[in-house]
Amino acid sequence: MSSQFAFLESEFGDVHAMAVWAEEHALSDPGPAVIHARKCLETGVKWAFRYDRALPRPYEDKLNAYLNEPAFKNLYAGRLFNVAKRVQRAGNRAVHESKPITQLEAVEVMSGLFQFCFWLAQTYGRTTKPPAGLRFDPKLLPDLGKAAATSLAERQELEARLEREAQEAALAKEHAAELAKSVEQLEAERAKLIAEVAAAKKAAAEIPAEAHDWSEDETRRYKIDALLREAGWPLADERDREFEVTGMPSESAIGYVDYVLWGDDGKPLAVVEAKKSMVSPAIGQQQAKLYADCLEQAYGQRPVIYYSNGYEHWLWDDVRYPPRSVQGFQTKDELDLAIQRRATAKSLAMLDIDDATVERHYQRRAIRAIAEHFEVDKQRKALLVMATGAGKTRTVIALVDLLMRANLVKRVLFLADRTALVNQAVGAFKAHLPNSAPVNLVTEGHEDGRVYVSTYQTMVGKIDEYRPDGTRRFGVGHFDLVVIDEAHRSVFRKYRGIFDYFDSFLVGLTATPKDEVDKNTYDLFDLETGVPTDAYSLDDAIGDGYLVPPRGVSVPLKFVRQGIRYDELTDEQKDEWDEFDWGVDEDGNPLDPPDRVEAAEVNKFLFNEDTVDKV
Repeated sequence: MSSQFAFLESEFGDVHAMAVWAEEHALSDPGPAVIHARKCLETGVKWAFRYDRALPRPYEDKLNAYLNEPAFKNLYAGRLFNVAKRVQRAGNRAVHESKPITQLEAVEVMSGLFQFCFWLAQTYGRTTKPPAGLRFDPKLLPDLGKAAATSLAERQELEARLEREAQEAALAKEHAAELAKSVEQLEAERAKLIAEVAAAKKAAAEIPAEAHDWSEDETRRYKIDALLREAGWPLADERDREFEVTGMPSESAIGYVDYVLWGDDGKPLAVVEAKKSMVSPAIGQQQAKLYADCLEQAYGQRPVIYYSNGYEHWLWDDVRYPPRSVQGFQTKDELDLAIQRRATAKSLAMLDIDDATVERHYQRRAIRAIAEHFEVDKQRKALLVMATGAGKTRTVIALVDLLMRANLVKRVLFLADRTALVNQAVGAFKAHLPNSAPVNLVTEGHEDGRVYVSTYQTMVGKIDEYRPDGTRRFGVGHFDLVVIDEAHRSVFRKYRGIFDYFDSFLVGLTATPKDEVDKNTYDLFDLETGVPTDAYSLDDAIGDGYLVPPRGVSVPLKFVRQGIRYDELTDEQKDEWDEFDWGVDEDGNPLDPPDRVEAAEVNKFLFNEDTVDKV
């Protein structure tokens, strides 16, 4: 039986070989198959970044960095990114989680890998491209018979072996090329390939996207079902899908809800309306609302509304907020709490700010500004500009306290870029809000706190962690508030995936003056450039007497002022002096070490012209 990935063979040999192996073993040995699929994805992604000049190399050579590079992430309105992330996460699970990968999960991964490979060949194929209407068919997966289940250790060894083999193959290929051709020839060939790729990409853009669409049934089966299972929705009952409702504005008055997510009391917590992949999920918004109307009439409780095309997902709690884009679905407990908050949430304007935590006027003003932004303006992102030393951490702790007492926030994620700052934040929460039971995610593994403090890098790994039952440890709705300490451009470039992943309030803290904050930072918080939610500058703090102006301090260095004398050096330094290359004379003979070097010569040696020119 021929492979469904045969279209890769002529131009993408490495990708083809890994895809075929994963395809052949998806049913018989799902775990290793998924690991191969992830490696196949990584190989294909890196190929695209190497030869497509529209895809700039990311900040580090890791798959996660490539996928989160904005130029890739925004392809096809994020659809390709979502496909790739599902393959990546499944591969990570296969390597790091003890729970075996099921056949169904492997089939879902293969369907996602097929979509990525189709895009790769369709976009960059120079000689042959796959037929526009080509689709993945799970029924064509070969069944080689059930293999013995692989252990976690065996899967980890497989991942390590694949990584070694990939590195060795790359080195061997480079070495062979170097032996065969000159650098100029290699560069010329690469330039030619880049030009061919650009031409192939231009031709591919003329193919209508609808030519490789996913039906609503495929969208539900391979995309939405998987996300719901990750959130703890097994969809085991008949009433979970295609649930009949009455009261629709049609001749029969009957409708069928794609998904209903039920609470333990038998009342609906949410409806999910699925649309095929290449149409906007917004097409299903009104239909989902009508289903919610029918369920509310029948059960006395209005469900939260979701509508999705498998790639883009929207949540609409129309009792409290306008629709918003999300990365997945909330758990039963999270949806139940969201519905409870309709009745139990308190007005932020009516609650007092804790004077014991913040005493200064500008801190209280900042908290009120953020509270109004959230409550009155119905916004979910805020940016606070506050000078270093003015008490940003205390301000955010008092804000957390206010939001918790209003029953708007249950769990908080506080992110910093260094472990030392994480430790400081944990100490501050323990001192000023001890009932928040802060958890240091860098050093602790338990999940019974209300405030979690972490470095960005630690949280990147935590997002992809799963529990033994296959649900995510940190789902999209796990945190109600995410705080970004020192929000600046480099953080967003590396870790924006974290902020996009969680469906939460988002508060950024920065000491950068508001006129110097990068435009992209304001864009992330949906704010006008130069207009943060609140600002308190260094000049303000100095004028109010809370901070003192900076003073220059001269720190004289002996060597640059007085030069270096050999007889003043230590024995170890004298040895280095004697071994130093002092140059040669006119005849090419080495010069003897001098007895001293004058200050002017030291400064000349230390002066870096290239750096000064750039500054």
